[in-house]
Amino acid sequence: MKPASFEYIRIDSAAEACAQLAEHGEDARILAGGQSLVTVLNMRLAQPQRLLDISRAKALDYVRIDGGKLVIGASATQASVEWRPGLAKEVPLLALAFPNISHFQIRNRGTVCGSVAHADPSAELPLCLALLDGEVVLRSRRGARVLKAGAFFQGMLMTARQPDELVEEVRYPLASPGTAYAFEEFSSRHGDFAIVACAAAVNGDGIRFAVGGVADRPRVLALPRLADNALDDALNDFAWELEARDDPHASAAYRRHLVRQIGRRVIEQAGRAIPSGGGH
Repeated sequence: MKPASFEYIRIDSAAEACAQLAEHGEDARILAGGQSLVTVLNMRLAQPQRLLDISRAKALDYVRIDGGKLVIGASATQASVEWRPGLAKEVPLLALAFPNISHFQIRNRGTVCGSVAHADPSAELPLCLALLDGEVVLRSRRGARVLKAGAFFQGMLMTARQPDELVEEVRYPLASPGTAYAFEEFSSRHGDFAIVACAAAVNGDGIRFAVGGVADRPRVLALPRLADNALDDALNDFAWELEARDDPHASAAYRRHLVRQIGRRVIEQAGRAIPSGGGH
């Protein structure tokens, strides 16, 4: 299929994007990398009257360290973050997750903010943002507001963004001293959306564990340091809380099994990698 007709508008700044969104609201959509949106348009699941192309907006194309966070602008591609020389030290979880995201051709065009804004529950970048308790900056003519990932993601392809707001940037907290990270996902083929994705951050005080691909959004569990049967019980309880459902890709029972198995692996892997002095 082909998309319904629309007006194409090239955008060069956040202010220009916000002006268009304020005037047209739900009749306008932001186009950055287009890797999710174009498919939706071609299937006519969305039929906006205007596409606001920010892909060449230099003012929104930045990746920088600021305030203890890796700050990524709305036009910055995934590849521009993935190939940062210091990413493995800055945000090691992102460095672990990027190779699992589709294929390098997609990452060369797709944007980090676009993936977060799309809010696919199987996507890796929203999962990492949720685990790290990162932030989303939403800008409109009314000003800017900053939401934690847990407040931003609200359901299947649903976020707290209002029709007149632009996802201006996302902020991933830098690695915490004494904390180690791990990521693993299971998919039908490399590059496919995850059937289950798990991420963990472990230090001497406890565990943060996140799951994507099961519930309607990334879900995060905070635990004390557990091992053996206690860890198995906690993961089993969490697997049931996610309320997995059968679909053509996997049964609910299989997804729960993956949460338990992959979850234990990533938590143990992160636990073994805690830097010297990071335990108590």
